[in-house]
Amino acid sequence: MTTIPPLGIDRSASKPLYQQICDAFREGIVERRLRAGQRVPSTRALAASLEISRIPVLCAFDQLLAEGYLESRVGSGTFVSSALPDDARLLAPAAVRSDRRPGARSTAQRPATVLRSPPQPWLDGFGAFRMSEPALDHFPFTAWSRLVARHSRGIPLRSSNYGSPMGDLRLRQGLAIHLRTARAVRCEAEQIMVVSGSQQALEITARVLLDPRQPVWVEEPGYGGARDALAMAGARLVPVPVDDEGLNVAAGIKRCRHARAAVVTPSHQYPLGATMSASRRLQLLDWAQEAGAWIIEDDYDSEYRYESQPIAALQGLDRDARVVYIGTFSKVLFPALRVGYLVIPSDLVDRFSAVREAMDICPPAFHPAVLADFIAEGHFARHLRRTRLLYRERRRALVESLRTLGRGWQVVGAEAGIHLVARCDRRADRPVALRAAREGLWVMPLSTCYLGTPVHHGLVLGYGGTAVAEIPKAVQRLRRVIRKN
Repeated sequence: MTTIPPLGIDRSASKPLYQQICDAFREGIVERRLRAGQRVPSTRALAASLEISRIPVLCAFDQLLAEGYLESRVGSGTFVSSALPDDARLLAPAAVRSDRRPGARSTAQRPATVLRSPPQPWLDGFGAFRMSEPALDHFPFTAWSRLVARHSRGIPLRSSNYGSPMGDLRLRQGLAIHLRTARAVRCEAEQIMVVSGSQQALEITARVLLDPRQPVWVEEPGYGGARDALAMAGARLVPVPVDDEGLNVAAGIKRCRHARAAVVTPSHQYPLGATMSASRRLQLLDWAQEAGAWIIEDDYDSEYRYESQPIAALQGLDRDARVVYIGTFSKVLFPALRVGYLVIPSDLVDRFSAVREAMDICPPAFHPAVLADFIAEGHFARHLRRTRLLYRERRRALVESLRTLGRGWQVVGAEAGIHLVARCDRRADRPVALRAAREGLWVMPLSTCYLGTPVHHGLVLGYGGTAVAEIPKAVQRLRRVIRKN
């Protein structure tokens, strides 16, 4: 039986006709619509059927014969090659295979640490309530651009070569001064490593401190990015509950006294916003010293606090060099800058440097050099002062507007940072977030921040990138979304 596969010939396409015919036959064979041993039409018959010259068909058949998709039998005609495997899909390139689905098993086994992230449409857009979005329209791009232009005109040859794995020295010196004065961090420039944001800081730290299957405390609920970095290092995650005083150290000791490390956000717990109490901080430091464990302090947005002065870093209380401190410029400047930093205990600097060099040799030099001038010339400090006032007003407007959501909704974690939580345990939060995303409102469901079964439900709302005038209208839209669920 002669078989003609469906051929969509487009005479206006840039792809040659013979190539279109080749692609159609290959796809038919790969997807098993054409089977081994089936006869295909003669070049004359196919050309007549397609109403084209016979030359492109001849060229296509020559190519398919050469590639082994077709075979010619003297006196009988042309056939799909009988040498093809029974499951011809094995020949398919990855782009056209039809059996590539999440979780599909294959001969080559995947490592257990490969992450499978579920869809998160509330992170797909930018605008009202998008998490981690700062006030980009208030960033001093004029001053920044002037510094970029200055550095572009006079790039020293040495800065075009490989640099130190620790990063730009001038930036590290400026950071050391800022962290000592603003965050009470005990550090010198030699302890600071410049990295591509806090996520890379977490990854490097996990690689240095952890061996596979070692237990690590993580906040519950907590930051999914930290859990991912730990999982990629092969750590065993131990969720430890969070309350109004931050991480419950006693609960952590009860669950796993001999954990290798604890990852915490003590100045502004992510996502609930609690500040770790002094007693909990001392308990955590005592546990780390007794257990020989490490504390990874993620200080992601501590520059913004509205009811008091910024809380001193946990690292400043550490007398046993057990704390690795992580900071970032993504919230205070702009996320695309991709600059963060680590403050490393002195006896671990060489190990961190070696891991960094193995990963990507050294950080980029250009933007850290610009940032060093941005800090040295006072632009950074002025920007922080302005945005503290700006975010205070945006927070106030959001808290007032959320009162219109009605009974059952409680605002938590509004004392610091650029996000807060509207909690409502009587309502499933994920359906609300999904519908809100379709309406252009980027609220994150609180339940997704849990490693285990969610204890609380609610919506995490960022307000850094939403103007005061827009907030009441956006909350009204959100209220309509909630009522539909």
